Amino acid sequence: MTDAAPASFPLHLLAPPDPATLSLPHPAHPADGVRLLRGAVYAVPDGSRPLTADLWLPEDAGAPVPVVVFVHGGAWRTGLRDDLGPRFRSWRPGPFARLARAGFAVVCLDYRLSGEAPYPAQTGDLTAALAWLHTRADDLGLDTARTVLWGESAGGHLAALTALTRPARTGTATVTGCVTWYAATDLPGLAEDRPGGAYDPRDPGSFEALLLGGAPAERAEAARDASPVTHVGPEAPPFLLLHGVDDTLVPARQSVRLAEALRAAGHHPDLRLLAGGDHLWVGLSEQDVEDCYVRTVDFARRCTRDAEGAS
Repeated sequence: MTDAAPASFPLHLLAPPDPATLSLPHPAHPADGVRLLRGAVYAVPDGSRPLTADLWLPEDAGAPVPVVVFVHGGAWRTGLRDDLGPRFRSWRPGPFARLARAGFAVVCLDYRLSGEAPYPAQTGDLTAALAWLHTRADDLGLDTARTVLWGESAGGHLAALTALTRPARTGTATVTGCVTWYAATDLPGLAEDRPGGAYDPRDPGSFEALLLGGAPAERAEAARDASPVTHVGPEAPPFLLLHGVDDTLVPARQSVRLAEALRAAGHHPDLRLLAGGDHLWVGLSEQDVEDCYVRTVDFARRCTRDAEGAS
C-alpha cells in the first residue's frame, strides 16, 4: 500500500463512518434482567483508534432510563473500560449489572490514554461520548437529561473535569451529578499534598507529566487547566467525593480541596473520608467497600430523581 492515495482517488471514501449511524452491537445477556451491548463505537478521533463503550441496559425498561457514565482509572496510562478495581472483580452479578437491575443504563467508556494523546484529548473524548449518547438516546432507551458521571482514580479526575467544563449547549447529555473515588483534583497542589518529596513536579516521567505532555512545573498553565478545582463555578452539579484517609497514591487532601472549592462557590458536596482506606479501597473491609458502592448508587438515584422532578 502506498503512503498517499492517487490524486484522482475520491478521498471522501477514506473518511470514517459517523458513529451516530453505525449499527449497535448485538446484545448479550450476562445476568437476568440485563442487556449488554459491548464495544459500540462512539467516536473515531483523527489519527487514533476508534473509541468504544459497553452499555449495560435494563431489560424491558418500558420508558427511557437515567444514565450512569463510568470512567475507568489507571493513572491516565492504562486501564480497562469495564474494570472498577480489584475489590469488585469477584462480584456476581458485577457492579454494572447491579446498576442496570436498579434501573440505570451504565456506559463504560474507552478514552485516549496519555501514551496516545496528551490532555485535553481525554475530556474531549468524554464530551464526544455524551454527545453520542444524546444522539442515540431513542435507539438505546436513554433519558440523557438525567446523566451521572462516575470515575475512579484517574477516571474520577476526568469525570469531575468533564462535569465542571461540559459545553453549555444542546446536543449533549445533561450532567446532573458526579461521583469521584480517590481522584486527583488539583495537580499543582500535589507537591504540597505528597510531603517528603514523594511527588516531584519537575519529573517528566510522572503520570501527571505524561498526561500533560511535560513536567507539571514546566506546564504550569496546563496543570492548572487540567485541575477540576480550577473550573468550579455556580453551575457545578452535585458531587459525591469518596476517598481513603490512608491513600498513599492520591492523598485524601485532593478530594478535600475540591469539596472546599465547591463549598466556596455555594454548593453542598457530599465528602466522605474513609479511615483505613488506601487507593483502590485497599485496607477497607468488605462491608466498607459495599457501602462505597451503595452510597454511589443512592447518590445517582437522588440526582436523577431530582432532575426528573425538575423537568
